[in-house]
Amino acid sequence: MQNVFVNITIFRKTIYTGTSTAISSRKTTVQTRPRLQRQNDIQVYTEKRNIADLAVVSQDSLLVCNWSESKVELVSSQTGEVLSQLDLEGQTWRVCLVARDRAAVTLPYIHKVQLIKINGNTLVKDKVLKVSHSVWGITTSGDNLVVTYWTKPWLEVISTNGKVLHQFHSTGKTQHFEETYFITTSPDGTLWVSDPDTLTITKMDASLTILQTFTSPLLDEPRGIAAVTEDEILVCSERNNSLLLLQPSTNTMSTLLGEDDGIEKPYSLTYCPQERKIFVAPYPTDSIQVFKFT
Repeated sequence: MQNVFVNITIFRKTIYTGTSTAISSRKTTVQTRPRLQRQNDIQVYTEKRNIADLAVVSQDSLLVCNWSESKVELVSSQTGEVLSQLDLEGQTWRVCLVARDRAAVTLPYIHKVQLIKINGNTLVKDKVLKVSHSVWGITTSGDNLVVTYWTKPWLEVISTNGKVLHQFHSTGKTQHFEETYFITTSPDGTLWVSDPDTLTITKMDASLTILQTFTSPLLDEPRGIAAVTEDEILVCSERNNSLLLLQPSTNTMSTLLGEDDGIEKPYSLTYCPQERKIFVAPYPTDSIQVFKFT
């Protein structure tokens, strides 16, 4: 399928509520923006740590990659208490839920993915998958995992036994990606990749075919990415201290939260559909910011 490159050129910022306007050569689209309320921060540590990533386990708990100490931790989303933790072989970078009681964590410097069992409030090491390069981003695609690298093949779909099922290779004279740190899956199975070097968000199918590429003046070092729905994609824009909302059906990108809302160097985020909450981790940080859709 031919790659479609979408340049979102005109936008208007409204914090928490209001409308977002996108203007193209064809038409003007005005949309109702979601409302957000800030909740109490989750205080996890007594001093700064590098939370590289986080994922929702349940309404009451989060998995956190503690990059500073090469740990993955199960944290109460109510109190910030560390309920369980594992010391892993290398620094922990990304985490995703594979099933309700199973997760996967990337260990980029030793080229491995650590699978983890979640037994109530206890984390237990499962098998380790050896991959071909420094593995950074990770998400799920059906029963499989999708991992990202810093070099070709850039992305791979692998089974939970480590078998490579699909690879992405740039075609033509210009490579599509420069840095593929973050990836997520929307409810319809579509993959979304942020690239802080090319300042783009790329939409792909489960076989790693590029469907669309989005860019906007709002994107400044896009990092963490999470899907609320297939048409509501949240993006951390680290350099300009903002949380963005991409709505692909109308090629609209707008600022949900900014510096006035306490957003500073947002690095990773996750979304809880049951609570309709966004959890944001700056880098570095000692706490996790929480915002709720109302």
